[in-house]
Amino acid sequence: QVELVESGGGSVQTGGSLRLSCSVSGDIMKTSCMGWWSQVPGQGMVRVARIDPLNVTTYLDSVKGRFTISKDNAKNTLYLQMNRLQPEDTAMYFCAAYVVGCSGALRARGEGTQVTVSS
Repeated sequence: QVELVESGGGSVQTGGSLRLSCSVSGDIMKTSCMGWWSQVPGQGMVRVARIDPLNVTTYLDSVKGRFTISKDNAKNTLYLQMNRLQPEDTAMYFCAAYVVGCSGALRARGEGTQVTVSS
C-alpha cells in the first residue's frame, strides 16, 4: 500500500514563495513517474509538474520559470518549490504517482495541501 502525505502549504502574498513536500511510503520513487496537481473547487485536477525516474521534468506553461519539481529518493520525498506566486496559483495541491509511464491512471494520491495567494 503506497501512501503520500503532502505538507508545506499556506497563505502568502503575491510574489512570495512556498515549498511543498510529499512524503512517500513504499519504494516507488526510483521507478515511478510522479507529479504535482492543483485543483480549485468545482474544477478538475490540473497537472502542474511531473518528474520521471530519470529526473526529466515537465511543467504547465503558466508555472514554467517559477516552479521547480524535484525529489530525494533517499528520503522518499517529492518537492515543489513555488516562487513568484500569483493569486491564480491558489488551489489545493496534490502529489501523486502514475501506474505506468507519465500518463494515465494514478496509483496513489495524497490528501492535498492548500496554497492561498493574496494580492
